[in-house]
Amino acid sequence: MKNLSRSFSLSLVAAGLLASGAANAQSLAIINATLHTATEQGVLENASIVMDNGKITAINPQQVQADKVIDANGQIVTPGFIASINQLGLVEVSAVAGSRDAGEEKAGIDFDVSLAYNAHSSLIPYARKGGVTRDVITPHGGDSIFSGLASVVDLSGDLQGDIQKQAALVVYLGERSKGSRAFTLQTLINKLEEHQTKAAKKPKKDDDSTPSTEDKVMVKVLSGDMPLVVGVSRAADIIELLKVKEQFGINLVLNGAQDAVVVKEQIAKAQVPVIMSAMDSLPSSFDSLHASLDNAAALEKAGVKVILTVGGDASHNIYQLRFDAGNAVSYGMSQQGALEAVTSNVASVFNINAGSIEVGKAADVVMWSNDPFELSSHVSKMIINGEEVSTQSRQDKLRERYTTESSMPRAYTK
Repeated sequence: MKNLSRSFSLSLVAAGLLASGAANAQSLAIINATLHTATEQGVLENASIVMDNGKITAINPQQVQADKVIDANGQIVTPGFIASINQLGLVEVSAVAGSRDAGEEKAGIDFDVSLAYNAHSSLIPYARKGGVTRDVITPHGGDSIFSGLASVVDLSGDLQGDIQKQAALVVYLGERSKGSRAFTLQTLINKLEEHQTKAAKKPKKDDDSTPSTEDKVMVKVLSGDMPLVVGVSRAADIIELLKVKEQFGINLVLNGAQDAVVVKEQIAKAQVPVIMSAMDSLPSSFDSLHASLDNAAALEKAGVKVILTVGGDASHNIYQLRFDAGNAVSYGMSQQGALEAVTSNVASVFNINAGSIEVGKAADVVMWSNDPFELSSHVSKMIINGEEVSTQSRQDKLRERYTTESSMPRAYTK
């Protein structure tokens, strides 16, 4: 009884602390800003935005009321950028096997890589320096064409932060070092047919079995509620996938798609988004012969919804997303299109309540010293879920350590 009483008292204290924290949560406003909304409203001059309880509550209200007001003095304010198709928080040092958690040889449809996500990874503050506030993390590798499930994480660094699980099912098709690409596509079709038939069957009255995670995922994929992100490059393979989309009514998203420009009209007609790197300038294989720096612009002009991602070792270079977007602009993509390709387009494809400056959206907002796509610009303020966060990274700390005058030797460590 004594222990029970003590536990009850502790519970009351904890509840009181939580209530106190909620009561002390500050509302926040930014005034005199140049708002790049990533919506049809475009750019709003001398605008204000109010945030409370992690959400945007007002834009240009007649009277700004908030616990804290930040004067932007005309600086550009954008939605926080959303990165995608990387292993941020799942890898620390690529060369150290023990710090890599994004791949598993036995992985399949039900592989939930978010269980290994580390919100305290040193790579996250570096990504924030590039204006990135959320990320779509994905698994990779494995013997199966099914790599597993993507998740959406915020980059606040909160170990107890919400993770949007099962944001997409990730598949990789195309060229193989062994075997035929035909087998991989047939494997996908067979799996879709298997679960389509399974879903059409009426359950028996005495069947009390619980559906497996795979069953639940495939039901969402076949209903279109969960995107099927397919890594593919060759135009011929893309055409076959468009047929699969039409046959099953899936919510198809192409990833990589260096040859997408060859069949851009068909992709646009099928309303299939394309995730791509703006920096793919040369073929890396016979599947990607049409890689070019102006592909993002060509797809945008054809009416394709484009999402820009960082190619190569993306997890360590997410900071560069804004530079890649700037590169896409320099090769013909519109400024608005490039902004949407790293904000609202990502949000709409993966069902994220962020990525644009609108009432009701998550209060992920970034203030910039100048044009965010310019090399010389930097983040002035970053807000995630309505709270200011630091952009100081490991690199900043190392610079300060080795440039600060000290009586100790240069290589001295505490």
